[in-house]
Amino acid sequence: MPAPNPMNDFKLTITQESVTISHPSRKTESIRWDEIYEIRMINTNAGPAEPDIWLALIGKQNGCVIPHGIDGYDDVYHIVSKFPDFDFENVIKSVTSTKNEQFQLWTRKE
Repeated sequence: MPAPNPMNDFKLTITQESVTISHPSRKTESIRWDEIYEIRMINTNAGPAEPDIWLALIGKQNGCVIPHGIDGYDDVYHIVSKFPDFDFENVIKSVTSTKNEQFQLWTRKE
């Protein structure tokens, strides 16, 4: 019998105004698209039993951290990758890294 997929418990909700991630054992996180101040990819060595690449949408008051591989992740990535000056080189560095590290992909210019 195959092991259960740890990604199946995450639920991602995407609207025109915001993105929300929920999980039975985690606090629900949500952020409005227009409140995103910074975007990062966070790598951990937790895989494969747990998510090991996370897309972090960071605001000044809140944020939303989305594990790579869940349903809807590609939709969120597609939206944020269109932000001006999105750093695709750091995306490549992140997905090829095996270390615990973070990669900045975008920061709001003030």
